[in-house]
Amino acid sequence: MNKFTKKWIELTEQPLKAHQIVNERYIIKNLLGKGSYGFTYLVKDEENQNKVLKQLRKYKMLEKSGEESFKHEVTILRTLNDSSIPAFYDEFIENEKHFIVMEYKKGKTYEDLIFIENMTFSEEEALKELYDVLVLVKLFHDIGWVHRDLRIPNILKNEEEKYIIDFGLARFINDNHSEQFDSLEKKLFREVSFKSDFYALGHFLLFLLYSSYQPKTREKRSWEEELDITDHTKRILRKMLQLDEPYDEINQIMKDIRGS
Repeated sequence: MNKFTKKWIELTEQPLKAHQIVNERYIIKNLLGKGSYGFTYLVKDEENQNKVLKQLRKYKMLEKSGEESFKHEVTILRTLNDSSIPAFYDEFIENEKHFIVMEYKKGKTYEDLIFIENMTFSEEEALKELYDVLVLVKLFHDIGWVHRDLRIPNILKNEEEKYIIDFGLARFINDNHSEQFDSLEKKLFREVSFKSDFYALGHFLLFLLYSSYQPKTREKRSWEEELDITDHTKRILRKMLQLDEPYDEINQIMKDIRGS
C-alpha cells in the first residue's frame, strides 16, 4: 500500500458513532482520541461499567507494524498487574475491525492540567511529580519494556494518584526491532532503549517547569536561560535530554532527584 492510499484511508475512515454497540456488549459513549494507529473510545459494558475500547485503523491491520502495536499492548497490559496501569479485559475482531478493551482510568492528562486548567508547578513540585511517574515507569522497565510514548497526553493525574496509558508503541528491550527514523528528535523519542523514555520524561519535566514560567523578554532563549531552577535540576534535565552523558537506568534518576 503506497503512502497516498494510506493517507486517503486515514483521512476518510470515520470513528464509530455514539450509542453504537460493538461485539454485542459495548456501547460507545464518546471518542476519547484518535491517531495514526486508530481510535480510542469511552464505552459502557453490559454491567454499565466504563471501559476503554481501542480500534486499529483499517490500513494498519494490513501492516505488520499495526498488528504488532496491538500485540505488544495486549502483552504488556496482561503482564503488568498494578493499579497505575490499565488492566486488559478483552480482544476481538468484528466487521474486519480489530479491537482491544481495557480498564478506564479516571483522571486528567497533564496536557489538560497545564493547558486547559492552567495548573502550575514549582520546581520542587515538578520534581516530585516526575519522581512519582518514575516509580510507575520502573514497573515495566524492570521487566524489560520501554514505553516510547511518555508524553503529557499519556500520563494521568487523579488527585495524588497517577496512571500511565497508551502502550501501543511499547517494545521489549531485546526485540529485534529495526526502524528508520527521519530525524534525530524522533530517534531520541522512539528508540527501543530505556533512554528514550528518559528523554520523553525530560520533556515532561520541562512542561511542568514551564507551567509557572513568566517571560521577562520577547527574546527567544534556551530553557537553561529562561527557567529559574537550581543547577542540580539542570544537571538532571541535561542527562535526561542526552545533552550530557545520559542515564543508563531509572534508579540513577530517582537517586539524583532524592538528592535534590
